[in-house]
Formats: sequence, C-alpha cells, structure tokens
Amino acid sequence: MSRRPLTGVLAANAVSTAGSSLTLIGVPWFVLQTTGSAGRAGVVAFCATLPVIVAALVGGPVIDRIGRRRVSVASDLVCGLSVGAIPLLHHLGVLEFWMLCALMAVGGLVHTPGLTARGVLLPNLAEHAGTTVARAAGLYDAVSRGARMIGAAVAGVLIAVFGAETVLLLDAATFGVSALLVSAFLRGVPAAEPQRSAGKASFAAYRAELAEGWAFLTRSRLLLGITVMVMMTNGLDQGWSSVLLPVHGRDVLGGATTIGLMISLFGGFALLGALLYGAWGERFPRRTVFAAAFLVSGATRYVVAAVTDTTLPLAVTMALAGLGVGMLNPILSTVMYEQVPEELRSRVAGVTTAGCELTMPMGGLAAGLLVDGFGVGTALLLFGGTYLVTTLAPLVFPAWRAMEPGRDVSRTGRALPGSAPAGRSPHRSAK
Repeated sequence: MSRRPLTGVLAANAVSTAGSSLTLIGVPWFVLQTTGSAGRAGVVAFCATLPVIVAALVGGPVIDRIGRRRVSVASDLVCGLSVGAIPLLHHLGVLEFWMLCALMAVGGLVHTPGLTARGVLLPNLAEHAGTTVARAAGLYDAVSRGARMIGAAVAGVLIAVFGAETVLLLDAATFGVSALLVSAFLRGVPAAEPQRSAGKASFAAYRAELAEGWAFLTRSRLLLGITVMVMMTNGLDQGWSSVLLPVHGRDVLGGATTIGLMISLFGGFALLGALLYGAWGERFPRRTVFAAAFLVSGATRYVVAAVTDTTLPLAVTMALAGLGVGMLNPILSTVMYEQVPEELRSRVAGVTTAGCELTMPMGGLAAGLLVDGFGVGTALLLFGGTYLVTTLAPLVFPAWRAMEPGRDVSRTGRALPGSAPAGRSPHRSAK
C-alpha cells in the first residue's frame, strides 16, 4: 500500500482548483471592466461551458484509451495556455471579444476530461492508500473546497491591487504545477495508464461504449434523478457565479474584494461541511442529509442577495450555504462509486457529467440577459425560485430513497451491477 498516488492527486487538484477560483472571479470581472456589460459576461460564460458538454460526453472512452494520467496532464497544459493567452493578448492590444470567447471555449473543452480522469481514479487510489472510498471522496472534496476558498480570497485581493490580468496569469501557472504533480505521482500506477480492456479504437466501438454508459445510467432511477437535478442546479449556479454575484458585487457590495470574501466564506464552510460529513456523515440517512443540505445551500443565496444591500446578511447566508454544499459531493461520489463498476466508471462518468452540465451554458447566458433586461434583483429572485423547486425533488420522488446503501435497483427491479453490499460502505478492496 502507498499513499503517494492519492497524495499527488489531492495536491494537483488543490493547485488546479485554487487556480480555477482565480478565473471564476477574474474572467467575469475582466469582462465587466472592459465591456461594462452583464450580457457579454453571460456570453463569455456560455462560450466557456458549451464545449464542456461535448467534452464530457465523448471523453469517457477516450480517457480509458489514452490513459487517465496523460489526459489529466494534457488537460492542465492546454488550460494553462488558453487562460494565459487572455492577459497577454490584452496587454498587446490585440484581444477582441471573439478571441476571449474562443480561448474560454478551448479551456472549457479540455478542462472536464482532466477532472474526470482524476476523479475516476479515486477508488483505485483509496485502495492503494488503505482507506475507504467514502473517506477518500470526502478528503478529495475537502481539499478542493479549501483550495477554492483560498483561491477566491487571493483573487479578490489581487484584482483590487493588481487587476484581473495578473489573476489570469497566476491561474495559468497553477495549471502547469498541477500537470507536473500528476505526471510525477501517478507514473507507474496501472489504473492511470491506458487500459487494455478499452480495445482497439474505432467509431463503432466508441459509439457502443457511449451507449453502454448511457444505458447503465438510464437503468437506474436514482442515478438518472441525480443527473437531472444536478443539471438544473449547475445551470443556476453558473448564472450565479459568472454573472449575478459579480454584478451584485460591483453594484452593491463594493467590488472584487467583497466577492472574493463571499466565495471564500462559502468555500471555507464547504470545507468544514465536507470534513464533518467525512467524520460523522455515514451515521445518518443519506437522503435526509442530502435534501437538507441542498435546501440550505441553494435558493437562500439568491433571495438574500436580492433583498439586501449590505454585506453581513449575505456573508452569513454564504457561510451556511457552504456548510450544506460541502456535504453534497461526498454523498454523490460515494453513491456513484457504489453503483458503477470500475470498468464502466469513465463511460458513465462522462455521460453523467455531460448531463449535469447540460444547462450550464444557458445558465450564464440567461442570467446576463435577465440582468440587462430586468435588473439584477429580479434575476436573482427568478433564479432562486427555480432553485427551490428543483431541490425539493429528493423529498418528493420515491426513487431517491435508494440513496441508502444496497437499496438502488434498476427499472426492471434487479440490483444494479457493481452495487455495494447492503449495510456497509465500499470496502477498500472493492473495484
């Protein structure tokens, strides 16, 4: 057993996530500063997220054939180049709006396969490290949350002192560091290398593998319900992070530093929530925790931002929302690892990621158009109401009861292949 590969992936993900937090604040602020248009900020968000769907959908079979380590490294390098080109072209005075959209689209296209490649390795790395999948997933999410918190705080300060261009250059550097860590720490790990079981590349085989991932997803009411729900909330969250919060921060909260503070509070308490769930979460019913966490972390942010023009109420709300959202990913990751066998993880993860991110392009675009047409307050309330209705799904539909270990069944009533034995978390030797 060795903790080295898991440690390397955690470190790489921390660096990459911290850098992505810089872009999360830096790009919308850069667009608002250079164009003054919330609609254009929405267009940039649309261009950045539309390719994500394509990449997630077609990436699963490709990841297995090329190798998870190679895909992660290549993803980080291309993302670093695309982000770094934005401030460099702007400094030279040649950056056009279409170029910004194109560079963000390139980053969106390659970023998701890298995340997927690292994520699907967790069960194997947990086994090597001698820990459970649930604990590894909780640690993975906690490290990401902590990195996001630090990155957001740094971004707010750097934008206020040096400008958005510096933030984007720093993000480009973090992608390079992440690529080096993955290349070094995952070398020699069999699950990170090209999989012989993937077979010879052909269009027919590729299409069959995509169909296999889709068929597995649609056989499970639970996994399909999770995908649809997260699809809706991801679209709404994209509108929040790329347009609604930056515009609200610019017009009401006092600037980029306050936005960084809000995202840091959210990320810090999300880290706490992930750690709390990792320590004690398995003692409580998953569906209850999941539903309560989503209700606390969802619509509340939008409503409070719409009705207040001071920092303190939103700061408290963001902290509570972060505490709730920190418990969500460990639950979702554990359910996915329990239900999907190792040989199908990349394919199913690609299909579910594509589904979960299907509305993200429209979320940013819709938020920008609503702000330009009706004002940020109305847009916040519309998004918040939609969020509330969406997050009631686990309490309304019976299929969500299958979140508990050993209870998920397909539409034919048969247990899904790869399901964990009833009454226990995945054992470290499980594939």
